[in-house]
Amino acid sequence: MVESNNLNKDQELSLKLFVVLTRAIQVIEKHVIQNIKSYGLNLTEFGVLELLYHKGEQPIQRIGQKVLLASSSITYVVDKLEEKEYITRRACPTDRRVTYAVLTESGKKLMDEIFPQHAAAMREIMGGVEEQDKEVLINQLKGLGLHAQNLSNK
Repeated sequence: MVESNNLNKDQELSLKLFVVLTRAIQVIEKHVIQNIKSYGLNLTEFGVLELLYHKGEQPIQRIGQKVLLASSSITYVVDKLEEKEYITRRACPTDRRVTYAVLTESGKKLMDEIFPQHAAAMREIMGGVEEQDKEVLINQLKGLGLHAQNLSNK
């Protein structure tokens, strides 16, 4: 760790917060990936299926933004999910440039089965934080993220 003689208390806490957040995310992500792999999916595939399951059909071009995926990778993921017969493509009737990803009946059945299990796993993974503290953490982390985002926009 950095010699604390040159740092004020807020700087020390900021550095420590970064390390603690990073380590927590790494461990949480490891458990989440393990959970999702047990369904025969990777994290990105699950993210796309979850989006379509909860929000309905989506333009393929918009999926990448919503699941934080590079637009160059979204076609590959959609192709893989289409091969597994979990989604299908549907052309937009009013704009030929737009193609929608749509959950198939097989995809909906899969998500009906695995999403409750995933939600239970997430509850267990996040079980180290009391329910009322989760709400506080959500709001604080949103604020932290927005602050960092605003720094990038300057």
